[in-house]
Amino acid sequence: MQSAIQSIPAPTPAVPRSVDWRLGIPTYIYAVVFSSLCVVVGLLWDIMWHMSIGRDGLFAPPHVVIYVGAVVAGLFSAYQILNLTLRKNHPGRAVAVPFWGVFYGPLGAMFCVWGALAMLTSAPFDDWWHNTYGLDVQILTPPHTILAIGIMTVQFGAMIGVLSLQNQFRGIDVSRSDQLAQSTRLKWLFAIAAGLLLTMLFTIASESMGMHESHHSVYYVTAAIVLPFYLFAVGRASLLRWPVTIIAALFMLFLVLPSWVIQNFEAVPRLGPVMNPITQYQPFHFPLLLVVPALGVDWLMRRFEQTKTRKKPNDWLLAGVYGLVFMGLLLAVQWPFGEFLLTSPYAQNGVFLSYSWTYNSPPDWEYRYAFAPWNLQSTADFAIGFGKACLYAILSARVGLLWGNWMKRVVR
Repeated sequence: MQSAIQSIPAPTPAVPRSVDWRLGIPTYIYAVVFSSLCVVVGLLWDIMWHMSIGRDGLFAPPHVVIYVGAVVAGLFSAYQILNLTLRKNHPGRAVAVPFWGVFYGPLGAMFCVWGALAMLTSAPFDDWWHNTYGLDVQILTPPHTILAIGIMTVQFGAMIGVLSLQNQFRGIDVSRSDQLAQSTRLKWLFAIAAGLLLTMLFTIASESMGMHESHHSVYYVTAAIVLPFYLFAVGRASLLRWPVTIIAALFMLFLVLPSWVIQNFEAVPRLGPVMNPITQYQPFHFPLLLVVPALGVDWLMRRFEQTKTRKKPNDWLLAGVYGLVFMGLLLAVQWPFGEFLLTSPYAQNGVFLSYSWTYNSPPDWEYRYAFAPWNLQSTADFAIGFGKACLYAILSARVGLLWGNWMKRVVR
């Protein structure tokens, strides 16, 4: 009797599943991650177009790449939603998200549809803005703000779509080869989607985080607000062993690779005044060395969160440790690297991209390769500003850990 009882396998915990793993990864997941890549490449190309050529039209090549991303994300996600809505016996409908009491679909697909609509709506608005006011003088004009919201909504939808499938394998010992392959693929798809959204976030914040600002506390305050909450959230949600480092490395690659490629093509300014008569595309910023503080954060997360031998500390305590270590490492690496990018002749090449200069900026400006007085501070002023940045980083990290807890539970 005792042996019979022992032979009965222990029940496995029920895991809500949006799609059974045997059915594979839905095509729309690949489509929306591809869309996220398209919009990032198109956006960076569009910025380089404005730096090098100036005026663009509604169907300028960078815009077409962005539109392709919006259309692909919208169509594939809409098909997924309509498929679940119209087929009442669909196996995924039971865990689908209802909308307006009519539509059913994955949460990620819902975000992608709304994001795609916002992106396509911004296109004629942006064309009208250019025709009325001329060339943009900053990144976040009203039409660009709508576009940015749409892009980030699509990218967030791509992340959530992958996450809902990845979380099926959370806490499960994957033994079968087909399960292992699918789990690994989902882990990397999530890292790619997270890296693409991080690229978008940095692009929006780049006006305060260029190499000219790297010795000013505003640079670190901006980084403290934008980066910790996002990195710690995706780091806690990912199933990779070194998630923050991998996502930071992918972010650096996604940001710099388009510049490395596009800078080799011809570009002639089409809008005056032309103060810098360039003949090739001018690249975008070289990314900050985010992989270094990311390594430190990953080491801490592995020490405090991925161990079963001790009790995990309170999230407020973790936020304090993570935030301070992140900011300390960021300052240690970015202060000298920012100086290298701006002042060293070894950075004025096609690798580090510091030679980049817009066509409408005078090439002999005295602060082109030097820190301007308004981008420098006294030691006391910088210390006060950096202290505030550390406080913001702790609060940002706490929000990120809270968001990461939610992301770990997404299964729809």
